[in-house]
This record gives sequence, C-alpha cells and structure tokens, in this order.
Amino acid sequence: MTKIAGEKAAWQPDFGLPSDRGGKDFGVFLPMANGGWILSRNAPPLDGSYDYNLKVALLAEEIGFDFIMSMAKWRGYGGVTQHWRKSLDSQILMAALAAVTKRVKLVTTVHTLLQNPAVTAKMIATLDQVSHGRAGLNVVTGSYKGEFEQMHAWQQNVSHDDRYDLADEWIQVIKRLWTEDSVDFDGKYFTMNDCQSDPKPARKPLLVCAGTSKRGMRFTTSQMDAMFVGGKDDEELGRISRDVKAMAAETGHSIKTYTMLTLVLGETDAAAQAEADYFRAGFDEGACKGMMRAYGFLDAEIGKENSFVQNARSSFMSAKIIGSAETITKRLIEMIDRCQLDGAMLIYPDYLKSMPIFAREIMPKIRARFPECAELAHTR
Repeated sequence: MTKIAGEKAAWQPDFGLPSDRGGKDFGVFLPMANGGWILSRNAPPLDGSYDYNLKVALLAEEIGFDFIMSMAKWRGYGGVTQHWRKSLDSQILMAALAAVTKRVKLVTTVHTLLQNPAVTAKMIATLDQVSHGRAGLNVVTGSYKGEFEQMHAWQQNVSHDDRYDLADEWIQVIKRLWTEDSVDFDGKYFTMNDCQSDPKPARKPLLVCAGTSKRGMRFTTSQMDAMFVGGKDDEELGRISRDVKAMAAETGHSIKTYTMLTLVLGETDAAAQAEADYFRAGFDEGACKGMMRAYGFLDAEIGKENSFVQNARSSFMSAKIIGSAETITKRLIEMIDRCQLDGAMLIYPDYLKSMPIFAREIMPKIRARFPECAELAHTR
C-alpha cells in the first residue's frame, strides 16, 4: 500500500472474492466450540479443539472455499452435552490459521462492547500482515447478555439502538486508524487524542455484520461490506437481501449478502433425512433452554421468535438443507438466485467428511451457474 505522511491510505479495489466479479462466495463457519451447531447427544463428536479447526481450515484452503470465519463465545449452554462449554478465542485462532494458509480469507469476530476500537484496529492490522491481506472482521454489537454479565461487562444503560450508535463510533474510529496518521475523536462512547496505529492494513479488511433490526440494518448497510441475512423462507430471505442492497445503494456503496446454512449430505435424500432424524432423536433440551435463556425466546431485535430459535427446536442451530448432493445443488442454486445472495457460509455435522463431497459434487456446478466476470469487479 502506498501512503504519504498526512494522506489517507489507498485501498486495493476489491477483497479478492468471487463476488467482487459476479461470482458467489462460499465460506466455512469453523466449529471452534464443542458440539458444533447441532444441539444433540447424537451429533458427531466435535471437540472444538485447535487441532480439529486446523484440519478444517487446511481442507477449506485445499478444496477451494473462499473464506473461513469463527465466532466469539464466552459461555456455553449447558444441557447433557455441555454444549459450547469449551470454545477457542476467535482472534488468536484466526491469527494462528492465517500463518498456515495462503489463499482463504479469514474473518474473526469482535464484540464492540468488550474491546476498545484502537485495540481492535491494531489486532486486525496484525491479522492482515500475518495473512498477507486476507483479514476480515465480523462485528457483533450485543448478543448474549449472560455472557457479558458474568464478567461485569454488560452495559445496562446502553439500549439496543444505543449499541448500534456505540458500534457506529467504534467502527468509525477503526477505519480512521487504518487510514490516517493520527486520530482525534470526541464521541459519546469513545474518545481518541492523537491516537496512532501502525502498521496499516495493506488491503481493506472485509467488514461483516448480522444486524437484522431496522437500526441494525442501517448500521450494517452504511458501515459494513457484507451482511449475514436469514429468513423463515425464500420470500422473507429474498426481501431482506434486496432491502439491504437497496439501503446500501442509498448510502452510495454496495453490500454483499450471505446466508448461513447447515448441510446434511447423504448418498440419497432418504439417507440424509435419516441422519437428520437421528440428530433430532438425541435433541438436548437442556442445552436448547440454555440457548433460549441466553439468546432470548423472543428476539429483542425483531420482536418475534427468530429463525435461529425455530431451527433449534429440531436440534439445528441454523437454517438447513437436507439431501443428496444433487438435491442440495438444486436447492442452493434456487436460493442464491431467488434471494439475490452473494454466497453462503456453511456448517456441517461432520466437516472433514462432508466438505470434500461439497467441493467435488456441488461447488463446481454452482460456480458454473454463477461465473465470475472481470468487468464486474467492484470499486470501493
């Protein structure tokens, strides 16, 4: 990156992702907490260890996934499985994986209520250097009250909408520290006095968020590069995706929309369904109740039971597609096309078993259906 003292940094024009050129991005949500994303005694034994996540990251790199992402988790959900009791630190995990990968983009997660923006700016700039320009940041503005209260970090006087005001200041400070020699900032939540942060990232880190409230969508579309969207069906998912893109256009830029999906792959539809039924038969009700206590039976952001909670009743913690490779290919193409998505972040019951099947039998067909075009490269 070329930079003259006193001038702002000049970013490279894209993020090195297929969606920059009209293609579709595929990511892996790393299983960095025990139990993965299935609330069941019958789920494959994912231990959340670094060794397992290292294998998943190297496999993702080898077989052509575009990004990997890890959540930030501070307290588990209990139940007979002690779901998510063991979890790795997102930031250290992604830095370690950055050192052993060469191509895949790495997205780490930070809670705005827990970490000072100047600390975060330095952390992501370091991740950018370790990864040689592959850093990404997933911004979480609130999430689980219980996780914060256990460390006396929950700010009771900061309401839902106020948390996005705080996050807006937070990300403004970070962006300025990434591009300016010195930052003075006098906000409601943060103050910077001749604050300096070097080195700067060589490539603009990909900024993502999942705010689904009206205030959250305004924050995400004005400050982020990508948004995770969900819905109870294609109609709702498509509406949200289109609304997000329209809102971003009003602020003068574009935004990527991804959805998060669990794929249960079988040799046949019946075999895949039998596996899903087996997971459901071992449903960990205690862990689900712990999740609902932490997350909220009614989603505070949208005022109704959200799809996350609805899916958890069947032991899955995300939307899901169950079937053969042919069925999943058809459904993914249909969803991406109908809902105007830029890609998907994927979860698997058994990552090391299912990821190669996806890469071999599904990904090439979707790449062919949505090819990249150099003329469509985004300028940012």
